[in-house]
Amino acid sequence: MQTYNTDVCVIAGGPAGLAAAISAAERGAEVILLEKANTTGGAGNMGMGPLGIGSRLAKGAMADLDAEKAFRIFMDYTHWRVDARLVRAYLEKSGDTIHWLEDMGVRFDSVAKYFPSSQATWHIVKPESGKPGPRAASAMFKAMTDRAVELGVKILYETPAVSLEKSDKGYINAVLAKDSAGNDVRVECLAAIIATGGFGDNPQMIKDRIGYEWGKDLFSFRIPGVVGDGIKMAMDVGAESTDVNIEMTVNSPGLADAGISPSLWVQPKTLVLNNRCERIMNEELLENTTFAGNAVSIQNSRVAYSIVDSRVVDYYTKNGFDVVSLVHSYGLENFEQQAKQARANGFDNLYMADTVEELAAQMGLDEDAFKAAFDEYNTGCRDKEDYFYKHGKHLMALEKAPFYAVRLHPSGYGTLGGIKINYKTEVLSKENKPIEGLYAAGTDACSIFGVSYVFVLPGNTMGFALNSGRIAGESAAAYVFEEE
Repeated sequence: MQTYNTDVCVIAGGPAGLAAAISAAERGAEVILLEKANTTGGAGNMGMGPLGIGSRLAKGAMADLDAEKAFRIFMDYTHWRVDARLVRAYLEKSGDTIHWLEDMGVRFDSVAKYFPSSQATWHIVKPESGKPGPRAASAMFKAMTDRAVELGVKILYETPAVSLEKSDKGYINAVLAKDSAGNDVRVECLAAIIATGGFGDNPQMIKDRIGYEWGKDLFSFRIPGVVGDGIKMAMDVGAESTDVNIEMTVNSPGLADAGISPSLWVQPKTLVLNNRCERIMNEELLENTTFAGNAVSIQNSRVAYSIVDSRVVDYYTKNGFDVVSLVHSYGLENFEQQAKQARANGFDNLYMADTVEELAAQMGLDEDAFKAAFDEYNTGCRDKEDYFYKHGKHLMALEKAPFYAVRLHPSGYGTLGGIKINYKTEVLSKENKPIEGLYAAGTDACSIFGVSYVFVLPGNTMGFALNSGRIAGESAAAYVFEEE
């Protein structure tokens, strides 16, 4: 068995783990970071950037949002069913964290909204080359990894942690792991920080803890290796569990791969029906994909359909989308041809037909009920009187063939929560007392969103990971030197 001795052992090197390792090392602690992959960044490498409140960049972009206002928005959104002290600690730190990252050499391209009615809190990382987009944040994790190494953090790649060890007095004194050859590794430490990223790649745990069947009524991202091992380790040493949730969005699986614009189907001029041919929402709210995912998730079979006609397609081709996303930049040139090609290639999540009745038949829905829903919606569009009070400018009757539809399912970027912590990120026992020497950060411990991801403040998941990681590193270092 290979044995190491250190002050702080960080379990996993994603956004939270890297932030924790750097923060602890900056305060003089010796740090070992265990990472099961052969690189750092984890799921964060897919992202574009974190939330930041009151940063220099935000002020320069005239984003009129300070920590107090953000806190009020956050707590109103969650109805105060979350840890308010943890929320405040995170938001108050978030602007400084942007400056902290800049000092490491991270460059940010802009401060953005995700959708029009959200706040401008999303600090988009400038990639090493090319334009900002999905995976831009990988440049940030490279800079953070370089900073960790500069500070003397020892990173053991392909060495997943498997369990925690407690002393007879009840405090954490070691982390047990396996190296790439399967050999036992023991890291003796004074403090451990769990930051393994949730369990988005564990369908059984998703079913048991959240009630969705991945691939049937949930099509969330699955980052290999994110299987809930950190949560299990914490439970094994007596940690209290929290409710867990999915960072809910909505998706039509395979749409982008089929060459069909994902952005079209979340525009306000669409019509959204469930499989009973009932409208389920004001389509203006599709821009907030958390709201859209919630609406779809409570429908029969957790499915809905977004529907347009050629007039809507022509309008968006000519004028551009009403709601523009930094994530999806697909245009609508040659849409009908692309749709026909996708159908010919066997993509069965897209439907197209020359009549409403034919469209319903393709979708396997009741033709009479489907036609009645169309007629009711179109009458409302012409009369400018919508059942869900959709704004008149978005009421465009669907009358011009071909007609198109895609099937929508709940999706998500990953799981949220599992390990109960306090505002210092100390892991709490079932008696609501800190387990000495144990901390958790990032999505393993992210229960601050309640039942719905706070999408109105974009960059929240990565923002919480980085800031809770910083807090965990600071808290662990303080504990270590207090113990010494």
